[in-house]
Amino acid sequence: MTGALVIGGDYRGLGVVRSLGRHGIPVWVAAERFSLARASRYATGRTVWPAALEEQLTCLIDLADRHGLRDWVLFPSGEETASLVAQRADKLAECYKLTTSPWELHRFAADKRLTYGRAEALGIGCAVTHYPSTLEELEELELSYPVILKPARKPIASAFTDAKAWRVDDRQQLLALYRAASAQIDPDLIMVQELLPGGGETRFSFAALVSDGRPLASVAARRTRQFPADFGRASTFVETIEDLDVVAAAEMLLRDLRLSGPVEVEFQRDPRDGQLKLLDVNPRIWGWHSLGRAAGVDFPYLAWLLAMGKPVPEGRGKPGCRWVRLSTDVPTSVAEIAAGRLALRPYLRSLKPHVEGPIAAWDDPLPIAAELWLIASRLGGLGGKGEVA
Repeated sequence: MTGALVIGGDYRGLGVVRSLGRHGIPVWVAAERFSLARASRYATGRTVWPAALEEQLTCLIDLADRHGLRDWVLFPSGEETASLVAQRADKLAECYKLTTSPWELHRFAADKRLTYGRAEALGIGCAVTHYPSTLEELEELELSYPVILKPARKPIASAFTDAKAWRVDDRQQLLALYRAASAQIDPDLIMVQELLPGGGETRFSFAALVSDGRPLASVAARRTRQFPADFGRASTFVETIEDLDVVAAAEMLLRDLRLSGPVEVEFQRDPRDGQLKLLDVNPRIWGWHSLGRAAGVDFPYLAWLLAMGKPVPEGRGKPGCRWVRLSTDVPTSVAEIAAGRLALRPYLRSLKPHVEGPIAAWDDPLPIAAELWLIASRLGGLGGKGEVA
């Protein structure tokens, strides 16, 4: 049976491995030695993913040739690896079936400067964003604080790009953080964006499997809680909903971008004018994708079907399904409760039974043990690696 190769071993990759494995599809994992997906019983093969960018393409080609993975379906689970696959799609398509669009399409989602330009041309609102390329241009901006510094795309892993955004509360902090960010990535990639007001009730997503821009299967969701609480590096509690405005705006943008594969479009509803503002487009598997299975849309399996040229069941996921990542949701929520921004009783009600989670699973118990070990390693300075945020 034609299998799949998943790049990345965090909870996103773990969700892909489980989705495919439960359908009897063999799955290899290319990830750090200590990672969640490698611990899954559904991983039929494992290899260490090289950290050096120049070695990664060679690794993928060698895996196809030496381990019989040629014509398997390739699933990058992170921003950097999705961009790598998109940029080298011509070469990798000789070895694998891809779930990522080629770079000439992918870049309009991966680079927020291009994404916002396409969205604004369609009449879709965006947060006010500035693009200074030098410190002098930054100093000339007239800003209302707080704002965030945000990378337009993630060319490399660094403290700035891994954080996804840095909050800035005054001019002195702006200049200091801009200098720090400029030391890590090209200053042309640093954006200054207004921090939209509003809590989890204002944050929405449309997640879909698309073919040439047409959604085949999808869900709309509210990203009710996130880490950090004010602007999210990762969602911690997500609920599927019905929202026609979110669906319409996302479908309009996706038709224009003409992407194929799994994609998430993130919005925030600005309480000042009631308008949806585009935040991000993630042209790859996203953090809470395993919620789709509970809602009736098993995204990784459907993406495998699409890549294989098989019929894909079309439809919209049901509302009312919930997903939580306790390892980040609990500490974030405790801080919000202590600050008076979240009430304890509603929080506990949100965790009532039948909430989907990304790691604990009765049929696959080892990843939760790996998660606990990774958390303990981070807290104890034992040097364990792997993404837990």
